[in-house]
Amino acid sequence: MAKITIKQVKSRNNRPMDQKRTLEALGLGRIGSVSEHEDTPSLRGMINKVSHLVEIIG
Repeated sequence: MAKITIKQVKSRNNRPMDQKRTLEALGLGRIGSVSEHEDTPSLRGMINKVSHLVEIIG
């Protein structure tokens, strides 16, 4: 499968708890942190939930 690289571009402060937990599940914690995952439908759903906080690099 293809890999997706995700970068956190906005802070998780003052966000609902479910969005904070989604960022943790993606392996992101600070602005500028980057993680790489396999492209799956469940991962796309998590990215969609926090799309205003992250950026897909590749």
